[in-house]
Amino acid sequence: MREPLHRLPATKLAQMIAIGEASPETVTRSYIDAIREREHEVQAFAWFDADHALAAARMLHLVSRRGHLHGLPFAVKDNIDTSEMPTGYGSTIYDGHRPDIDAICVAQLKGAGAFVLGKTVSAELANFTPGPTRNPHNPAHTPGGSSSGSAAAVAAHFTPFALGTQTAGSVIRPAAYCGVVGYKPSQGVAPRAGIKQNSDLLDEVGVFARSVEDAALAASVLAAKPAWKDLPHDGQRGASPIIGLVPTSQANAAAPSMLAALDSVYRHLVQRGARRAEVTWPRVYDGLFTAQRNVQVFETARALAPEYSYRRGQLSGRLIELIEQGRGLSIDEYQAALQLRRACIAAIDSLFGAADVIITPSAPGEAPKGIGSTGDPVFNRPWHLLGCPMMNLPVPASLGHGESGLPLGVSLVGRPGEDARLWAAAGWIENKLRVATESYVPRVAEPLAVAR
Repeated sequence: MREPLHRLPATKLAQMIAIGEASPETVTRSYIDAIREREHEVQAFAWFDADHALAAARMLHLVSRRGHLHGLPFAVKDNIDTSEMPTGYGSTIYDGHRPDIDAICVAQLKGAGAFVLGKTVSAELANFTPGPTRNPHNPAHTPGGSSSGSAAAVAAHFTPFALGTQTAGSVIRPAAYCGVVGYKPSQGVAPRAGIKQNSDLLDEVGVFARSVEDAALAASVLAAKPAWKDLPHDGQRGASPIIGLVPTSQANAAAPSMLAALDSVYRHLVQRGARRAEVTWPRVYDGLFTAQRNVQVFETARALAPEYSYRRGQLSGRLIELIEQGRGLSIDEYQAALQLRRACIAAIDSLFGAADVIITPSAPGEAPKGIGSTGDPVFNRPWHLLGCPMMNLPVPASLGHGESGLPLGVSLVGRPGEDARLWAAAGWIENKLRVATESYVPRVAEPLAVAR
């Protein structure tokens, strides 16, 4: 039986559209069918209109090919401006808000031939108070956040890829919880104009997809790096990467299943040819966990000052508390956090050593039960403050899963500015992990509770 179009890789769909084997409309109809089947339980979208999506797809069928994304739909986190549909920033303050122009990241993907399928749920003003979205693997669990809807939409096969944003762990953590690939670039690689700001230093645009190759397809456009999509993603070409393993100094915050999976993944890769690098977490880097949080809340308090001053009654108590914590920080505390960041970036080789990439937890464990919290970004904070490129890769079930059978994720982290090296390593690593997936034959029924 032929697999439905919405189950195929984005790279395959792009090829099929290019040669006329499928049209943008037939591809879009397949995604609409998937949305109609499960959106009532996943609740990934803040705004979606099937007729609007079909009209956009038909238009692309009639015009000349615009780029390598031609005819592909994509979803956009609701804190990113879109001119053709509402952008509510996850807050009732902005109900019905319609920006005049697209964010640059949206315009870039549209310029390459893609179109916006719909807007995905964001936590309140892209912070920590979650929306209604649920984890597609088990709706009783959180999908993470703040890019909750984008991660869930990709995991549920509602869209081939989606845009999110990260200020601490809002791409990497939900990608891990939902079992998809999530990529957060080095600082400043992707343009941020048109995104509701929380932190001028920390806000970054990220991509969700179901494979490294699909993520590269979109990220290459955002970063204006066409070569990224042509890097060897099959794991067969090029030298094996040099990989270090470090759970940071916060390993005690990780679940036993997470630490066991991290070790299993690393051993699996070394057994299949990865070169091992001895990596030690420098003690001075311990301060990065607090420093990142101080920078985030200090800058968020100022970015959201108008909402706090004039619409406080429409903010959640959790966000009010965060803003007030930021208002309570002194300029000296903020400057000290920035100084530590600069010192640690200057000493980055003392952490990486010979490693091309470091493997580390994406989250403390599987997605927590309940949707009242988006989870803890503790393992994302130091890398994000350093400006490192990061990518979540799902852990194959044969190498580990959470205590409830939900997905786990490991992060690949590169040196700041070395995104291309990260992409090359990620393609090799994903290929070796795919071998573990294909060779895995469970002895009992899979524990993963997939809602039907």
